[in-house]
Amino acid sequence: MDRFLRLGAYLLHPLLMPTLGTILYFIFTPRYIEMDLMRAKLFAVAIVTLLIPIITFFLLKNLGIINSIHLETIKERKVPLMIQCILLLLIIKMVFDAYDSPELYYFFVGILFSAIAALLMVILKVKVSLHQIGIAGITMFLIVLSIHFKINVLPWISAFFFFNGWVASSRLHTESHSYLELIIGFFIGLIPQLIVVNFWL
Repeated sequence: MDRFLRLGAYLLHPLLMPTLGTILYFIFTPRYIEMDLMRAKLFAVAIVTLLIPIITFFLLKNLGIINSIHLETIKERKVPLMIQCILLLLIIKMVFDAYDSPELYYFFVGILFSAIAALLMVILKVKVSLHQIGIAGITMFLIVLSIHFKINVLPWISAFFFFNGWVASSRLHTESHSYLELIIGFFIGLIPQLIVVNFWL
């Protein structure tokens, strides 16, 4: 059970969530999208939101700014979250268009708002769960996609609610977060996605 709970923190790491959300969109969208374009967009998202942060992590670790990829202290979170906000702006400006891909464009706008909210929490000395922010945001995005495209993805939604519980249990098991930090993280991930729905649903 210990290994299972710890595994959730790695498989559902917040850095993976933007790429996962993009994959889910391409799986469920009824719109025709050329395979080459789909691959290019997905590749760009993976590079900007996954590869660059990993490289940046090693740089920040060598500089002594952070100690681990889990960003265990509030102080360690400030610089990575600032960098994440800049990278998300890059995605919004360069990769997705509000007219051609409104769902993904506003999905990343929602992620940006969540990252800014998490950064504000750091400034206020509050350590919220970045894992919970990520998985909650994806869950809300999936629910809205099912409504928008009028498709039945209830098994997927059920799975992601399980993932929310898995992540929360994992963070509690490792004593990385309190119940309050997980609850705040859940709503910081969910509410921005719910707000931006008004612009594309």
